[in-house]
Amino acid sequence: MRDWNDLIFDQLFLVVGVFIILLVWLFVWNLIQGSKLRKMRKKYDLMMKGTGVEDLESLLIDLKMQQDKIEDVQETQARQLDELQRLMPKQKAKIGIKRYNAFGERGNDLSFSIAFINEEQDGVVLTGLYNRDGSYVYAKSLSKGESTHALSTEEREAIALAAIKE
Repeated sequence: MRDWNDLIFDQLFLVVGVFIILLVWLFVWNLIQGSKLRKMRKKYDLMMKGTGVEDLESLLIDLKMQQDKIEDVQETQARQLDELQRLMPKQKAKIGIKRYNAFGERGNDLSFSIAFINEEQDGVVLTGLYNRDGSYVYAKSLSKGESTHALSTEEREAIALAAIKE
């Protein structure tokens, strides 16, 4: 037993030295981790500043709710855009006008034919005839560029002018 005590006593400086080195290493490691934790805390405080929430969980829940609202608005806008794209070809956006002298050599180019059509050439053509006695306006509906009423040459030209517009 004495041999064991002598052996332990002889090695005591070595054991204490190892423990001191271990203790110093743990102290330095603790300082490094504390520094990293302070930096992380500063970043966390900076991130949470101005959000009006107390913890990260509340912030994430709030962000998720905002994202859901944005997705709902985006979905509504996508439906509206689809509806507009469906209706666009039916809009009477193409216009063609032809001015002419309806009564030969007497008078000026005061008569006109104007066509309002859509992509499918549905719409209306208006014709205004001017003479010394008065002015008369006629309207003819169009379906695929044709009317149930006879179309004059000038009306057909107005439809053709409207059809080539982009």
